[in-house]
Amino acid sequence: MVQEVAFALSVVDGHAAGLVSTAVALTTRLPRTLGLLDRGEVGGYGAMKVATATAWLSDEDARAVDAVLEDRLPGRNCDQIRKAANHAAVMADREGAARRAERHRAGRRLSIRHGETGVASIEVEDGPVEKVAAAYTRIDREARALKTGDEPRTLDQLRADIALDLMLGGQGGKAERSEVFLYMDLNTYLGLNEDPAELAGHGHIPAPLARHIASGPDTVLRRIITDPLSGQVLDLGRDRYRPTAGLDEFVRVRDRECRRPGCHRIAQACDLDHSLPWQHGGHTSATELIDLCRRDHRLKDEPGWIYRLAADGTLTITTPAGRSYDSTPPPLHEPRTQEPPF
Repeated sequence: MVQEVAFALSVVDGHAAGLVSTAVALTTRLPRTLGLLDRGEVGGYGAMKVATATAWLSDEDARAVDAVLEDRLPGRNCDQIRKAANHAAVMADREGAARRAERHRAGRRLSIRHGETGVASIEVEDGPVEKVAAAYTRIDREARALKTGDEPRTLDQLRADIALDLMLGGQGGKAERSEVFLYMDLNTYLGLNEDPAELAGHGHIPAPLARHIASGPDTVLRRIITDPLSGQVLDLGRDRYRPTAGLDEFVRVRDRECRRPGCHRIAQACDLDHSLPWQHGGHTSATELIDLCRRDHRLKDEPGWIYRLAADGTLTITTPAGRSYDSTPPPLHEPRTQEPPF
């Protein structure tokens, strides 16, 4: 069910799971919250907060919380709804809340969320509250120490810069090198046009920002050979500062991201998989290999899921419900027609 919704809406599984679980909760054990939603007294996001806060409760306790909240939710914003629902849920099952807190702390993880052009967010999810609070206090203290009269950055900008610097080596980011993949036309790099470039996993960024990133002291430039008519990758040029890693690298550069529609995990963090399983006659070649994140790699092997890769690189995924979705690596440039001879 979750994967079917994810494919239909072209969203990641986590978001689809939230939509499905909220719908199930509202129609089975949160009837009063559903009534508030129907009357427009609570929005969809607020209703999702109630469903999330009560997901761990028994049906009986969830209905009791639903009744308590009916008069407390109208007129409140989403954050107020979240706090009210969490408080009511803890009061309904205090022992269960303690066990839930322990499980949540064990589920801590680091996530990245891509925003508008040229920006992204990184977050430690479900970190121990005492460590998160201590980390913020340290970052804030260092930011305030740097906020002198001649410092042009705001405190918010300083806190963000210090946090990233600490994560990149603890010395202002100078001791650590990181790897990102930027796709940019040569003419854009040379400043002959202002076509946007693509940062793998993030999306398109303006040409000036792309040139700024590409001009870094540790930047490695790579020539990529494309089909002029389609813009698809044909080969990785050998004229580069480091030797090619072969087929594995070619497929990752070609795909850029997980090939499942709606998933934007960068290809370099994905599994390389056969579109046709090896044991069923698949071949280890560029025409049969695709990048799939670990979750979608496992989903591919579930009963009822069919993956077919066409000669032009189009991947067709058929779900157990019989719906089909296509995925094609976007071209590196717009198709170019040969100019007529003079």
